[in-house]
Order: sequence, then C-alpha cells, then structure tokens
Amino acid sequence: MKKRVIFITDGDLYALRVVEHAATIIGGRCISQSWGNPTKKSGEELVEMIRKTPHDPVLVMFDDCGFKGEGPGEQAMRIIHQQEDIEVIGAVAVASKTHFAEWTKVHCSMDRYGELTEFGIDKSGVPDLETGRINGDTVYILDELNLPFIIGVGDIGKMAGFDSVEKGAPITLKAINLILERSESHGKYKKQNTDQ
Repeated sequence: MKKRVIFITDGDLYALRVVEHAATIIGGRCISQSWGNPTKKSGEELVEMIRKTPHDPVLVMFDDCGFKGEGPGEQAMRIIHQQEDIEVIGAVAVASKTHFAEWTKVHCSMDRYGELTEFGIDKSGVPDLETGRINGDTVYILDELNLPFIIGVGDIGKMAGFDSVEKGAPITLKAINLILERSESHGKYKKQNTDQ
C-alpha cells in the first residue's frame, strides 16, 4: 500500500497548529517538523519521516517565504512526489500576497464560509476575479506535478478568524476532507474497473 500524502503550501506557526489539529480529526499524521518559513527540512528527510509514520494520510507543509522561482519547499515537494511508495493525492494551495507573482491552476477554491467556487481565492478567503487559479507562495510547482486534486484556500488558520484553530479550523479541515473524498471515490472507481 502506498502512503497517501497531502501537500499544504503554508508552513508558519498558524499553519502548524491548524494542520496538526486537522490530522488528529481525520486520524492521520502531520509531519510537524515540516513547518518553517521557509521550509527547513530537505525532501529526503521528509520522505523518511513519511515512511516511518504508521498513520495515513500524512499532511506535509511547505513554505518558500516568497523565494522567487523554485525554492526549498518546492524542491522538497518534487522529491516526495517522485517516490514510488508515496502517492500524493492532492494539495491545499494557500493564497498569499507574494512579492513575486506565483500562481497555480486549481480544480476549485473554498471561500472563508466553506463554500466552493470556480474562482480563485485571496489571502482573506474571498473569491477573486480569475477563474481556476490562485496567487500564492510555494505554488509554482503544483501545475508541473499534475496532482489529482488541488483546492485553493485563503491563509490557513486566519481568514479574518473564520479558520482559527479555536473554531476548529473548519475551512482547512473541509478542504482536506474534500481531497480525501475525491481520492477515495477515484480509488473505488478504479477498483470497480479492475474487477470487471
């Protein structure tokens, strides 16, 4: 069985608290050492941590702190994605006001009220004018990796208080659960086709 991994493109202390909380709720594991602004652990180190945890799915955070182009977080994402025993089932792409304009296509976004939208989303969790893409830090590589499901959200743990961990981080948790639902339904479809 491949270890299922979800990428989270934010790594500050707010993100750490929220992602740890979400992992507990879904029965998975957050690689807490992946937090940092920018990402401090290498892709190889994170791969070993993912392999060692008995839990599934595994939530991993990445942050490039506005680094132009492919920074340490994105390099780590690429290395994890290349592993044959790890399946990256999706990403929560976090919007930010980055110094250098980075963007990625998203399958959908979720606003700060938990509603899905075809538009991108801004840092505050408010839909913007562009369809199917968000601006953010550490999102440059997501298009290239061709992940099965990418959902855009505002700044996790914040969004004007709508996603605070004190409130249960409902937006981040809902986004992660949506990735899991898509992954499980895709897996059932593949199994049905194999059985025929």
